[in-house]
Parts: sequence; C-alpha cells; structure tokens
Amino acid sequence: MKNRTRRLAVGVGILVLLYASACGYLWATQKAQVFEPAAQWQTTPQRMGMKFDSVHIPVGNRGDELDGWWIPATQNDAPTVVYFHGNYRNIGNNLEHSQRFHQLGYNVLLADYRGYGKSTGGEPSEAKVYEDAEAVWQYLLHSRGIKPAQAVIYGHSLGGAIAINLAVHHPEAAGLITESTFTSMRAMGEKNYGFLPIGWLLNQRFESLQKVPELKIPVQFIHGSWDQKVPVDMAKQLYAATPGAKKLLLIEGGEHNNSAAIGWVEYRDAVTDFVRQNVH
Repeated sequence: MKNRTRRLAVGVGILVLLYASACGYLWATQKAQVFEPAAQWQTTPQRMGMKFDSVHIPVGNRGDELDGWWIPATQNDAPTVVYFHGNYRNIGNNLEHSQRFHQLGYNVLLADYRGYGKSTGGEPSEAKVYEDAEAVWQYLLHSRGIKPAQAVIYGHSLGGAIAINLAVHHPEAAGLITESTFTSMRAMGEKNYGFLPIGWLLNQRFESLQKVPELKIPVQFIHGSWDQKVPVDMAKQLYAATPGAKKLLLIEGGEHNNSAAIGWVEYRDAVTDFVRQNVH
C-alpha cells in the first residue's frame, strides 16, 4: 500500500510539474507565437508596378521609426485605406492585397510595426502595436493631409484587432474594415491550448470582442467560411456585438488569407459599396 501511494504521489507530482512547465512555456513564448516578424521584404511596390513613397514615421519617445509605403491613387481626392497587416513577416508580404485596394482607386498607406521589416524599436508587443497604429494615423492626417472622413481603417487577422483598437479611439474616421479577425487572444488560446488556464497566463490579450461595442463608425466584417486559423464564428460574434451601421460578408470557401482571391466579385463589391457609402 505504501509503495502504491508513493508511486501515485510521484505520478501526480510529475503531472503537476509537466502542467506547470506547459504554463511557464506559454507565458514565456506567447510573444513569439503572437508575432512572427521578418526583416527582409518579399517584394516591393516598385516590383509590382506601383508608384510609391517610402515613409518613415516617428513613434514613441526613444527615436524609433516605423518604415512603410505610401501608394498614391491615380486620381486626386481618392479615398485612403490605412492598412494594418497581420502577425506574419512584414509589409512586403501584404502587397498583393494592397494592390487590390490600389486598383480599386484608393491611396494605400501601410507601415510595419516595431520589430517588423525595417522598422526600429525592438520586439513588438500589444502595447507597442497600438502606439504604432496611432502614429500611422497621425502621419496620415498631418504629413499627408488626408482628412479623417476620407480614410478607411483596414486590418487583416491580428491587424484587425489593431484596427479595431484604433477605430474605437477615432470615431472621426470614415469606416472600418476587418478581415479574418479574431474575438480575443484568449479565445484563440483556448482553441489551441484549452487545457491551460489561458486567462491567467496571457500578457498579450487583444480583447476585440470587448471593444467593438464602443465603435461609433460603420464597420464591414469579412471572413472566409473555411478559415482554419480563425473560426468564422468569431466574425459572427464580432458582428453581433457591434452597434450601429455594420455589414458581414462571408466568402464561401475562403480561408485565412485568400478570401479576396476566392470570392473577388463579392469582395470587390462589398468594399467599393462600403467606401462609396461612407467616405465623404
């Protein structure tokens, strides 16, 4: 009996140690799991045949700069899309989609968060990317002379969470478009690590579902029905929690990164209608 009790105690101790180790691993590595930056661009606007200006946006109080591109429309007074990319690589990995907006006749401003691409300022964090987004918005208004009512805030995936946070603080913007965006990092963590006490362990939270009720601008949600990374139900939850003018486009067969390619006509019509109705 004593040996059995001892073996049981040892077994329980090992399980507790493994569980504690898993918790410690998630706590220590979550930034690396949330943010996956790369320094080298996959391509540039020039290689894709688009005229552009390189932009350098000051951020914070330590002399950091965000590196980005201003891709002007061919027409004066065109609407502007302020583009916030997802967690993977950098702005060079987002030019194919940026080009779609440009071909619809819009200016596009996109910049890398600190820690991404050629932006300076060390590794990214939730607090930093919110500050980065604010710096991009202020650059648009004060350095490019774009009026808020002419600017639509767009974000893909993690960029959607960043865009939602920015839009809550800027009800003067024309509108918000989010694509393939999650409700919260806690919900994403519970999807992947449901056996861990995610709520206690997270230090990168991105609580979009709690923020969308504060939105005071029109919102267009877009999501692929086959998204395996961010379940489509999350888009439905965000939509349901959003007050005021809102639309939800579900692209049948769309995955996390290809909804525009899979359902281009629907996607194009939704975006152009949204911009036409809300940009003044």
